[in-house]
Amino acid sequence: MRIAIGSDHAGFDLKEYLRAALAEEGYEIDDLGTHDRSSCDYPDFAAAVGRAVAEGRADRGILICGTGIGMAIAANKIPGVRAACCSEPVSARLTRQDNDSNVLTLGGRLIGPLMALEIARVWLTTPFAGGRHQRRVDKIRALE
Repeated sequence: MRIAIGSDHAGFDLKEYLRAALAEEGYEIDDLGTHDRSSCDYPDFAAAVGRAVAEGRADRGILICGTGIGMAIAANKIPGVRAACCSEPVSARLTRQDNDSNVLTLGGRLIGPLMALEIARVWLTTPFAGGRHQRRVDKIRALE
């Protein structure tokens, strides 16, 4: 699975941790920045990762900012992106299972690296349930 990953300065350290840990687990990681702790604007990275997913250059995307909220708002502006901000594994499982989310956003100032990795693992391995949920996802797509 190819994962596009990005962060702003507030999420940089967590991005670096996840990038390395997920690569070690066999995921193909495309790091779209930022590449240091210098102040930068999260919408730029949300757009880059969101477009990579929407255009099929990545299977999924992970975005990290201070809270994960700004990244989710920005990424969800890209047609074809269903970004979900998660701070624990249950939401990560349900957003994949029920909503077929394709971008995960995390708060680098709110959750630690081990919790973030567990959230990412659950999110990456949970399949979409389809069935009645497909009808709902189709309605979300129609809004675009």
